[in-house]
Amino acid sequence: MLMPKRVKYRKPHSHPRIKGVTKRGAEIAFGEYALKALEPKWITARQIEASRVAITRYMKKGGKLWIRIFPDKAITKHPAETRMGKGKGAPDHWAAVVKPGRILFEVEGLTEDLAKQALGLASYKLPIRTKFVSRHN
Repeated sequence: MLMPKRVKYRKPHSHPRIKGVTKRGAEIAFGEYALKALEPKWITARQIEASRVAITRYMKKGGKLWIRIFPDKAITKHPAETRMGKGKGAPDHWAAVVKPGRILFEVEGLTEDLAKQALGLASYKLPIRTKFVSRHN
């Protein structure tokens, strides 16, 4: 699963409200077809991995895949049945902060129908609404 090799701070601030549209990563940079986020959300490393597996299994040997998001935010959690207080919980998992307009995955070397199917399977694994986009339009 994706996670940073090392981070400056073990427990970042949470900032649960994600405001505005994405500043960068809104254009297709590598492939022909892409999956674009339409909603703001934290996407966990497990969800990214599940989407990647879905795409690569559908593509079989053909095509190339780029993952354009990286989970670099540590999400902390207290153990179950723990009372309030006693500070911030330990890091539990990693998440990527995704704003609307962000390109999540890109593929090339596939027909448009195959790419649409593969990225559609990936979108089922994600907690946000997404849109299939191509370089042509």
